Amino acid sequence: MVLEHNDLTEDLIAGCHLGNRKAQEMLYKRYASKMLGVCMRYATDKMEAEDMLQNGFIKVFGKMADFKGEGSFEGWIRRIMVHSSIEYYRKHHKMMQLVDMETPGAEQLVNASAASNLEAKDLLAMIQTLPPGYKMVFNLYAIEGYSHKEIGEIMNMSEGASKSQLSRARTILKEMVNKTEGVRHENFG
Repeated sequence: MVLEHNDLTEDLIAGCHLGNRKAQEMLYKRYASKMLGVCMRYATDKMEAEDMLQNGFIKVFGKMADFKGEGSFEGWIRRIMVHSSIEYYRKHHKMMQLVDMETPGAEQLVNASAASNLEAKDLLAMIQTLPPGYKMVFNLYAIEGYSHKEIGEIMNMSEGASKSQLSRARTILKEMVNKTEGVRHENFG
C-alpha cells in the first residue's frame, strides 16, 4: 500500500513538472488541508491563511524542477509554505522591530502538571495570540524545527534576537497556561 502511495505521488510530481493541470489539482487536494494548518500558524485569520496557501502552491508549482527527490516531498512543500507565509505576512503587515536583548537563563515553557491538562488545540490557540514577531520565531523554532541561525536568516535578525524572541514567547505562553490552569482550579476546586 505504501508503494502505491509513493508511485502516485511520483506520478503527480512528474505531471506537475509537465504543467499538467489535473496533476496539479490532485497534488493540491492531497496536501492542501495539511498545508493550511501550517499557514494558519502564521496568519491572523483563516482568510489570510487561505491566501498564504494559494501563494505557497503557486510557488510549489513554479519550483517543481527544484525538487530532486531527496527527502520528503511533503517536507519540501512545508518549507515552501513556511517561507511563503512569512513573506506574505511581511508584505501585508507592518512587522514590529525585533530588538536583540539577552534574557538570562532558559525558561521552561510550562510546568508539567499544567501542560498535561491542556489540549493541543488550546496551546495552538494561545500561540496564535502572541505578538507577531514572537509567534513567528516560536513557530519556526518549536514547531518547524529551525535553528536560531536559520531563523535569523529568514527573519533578517541576529541569532541573539531569535533566542530573545523565543524566550519572551515562552514566558508569555507560560503565563497564559498558568492563568488558564488557575482559572480551572478556581472553577473546580
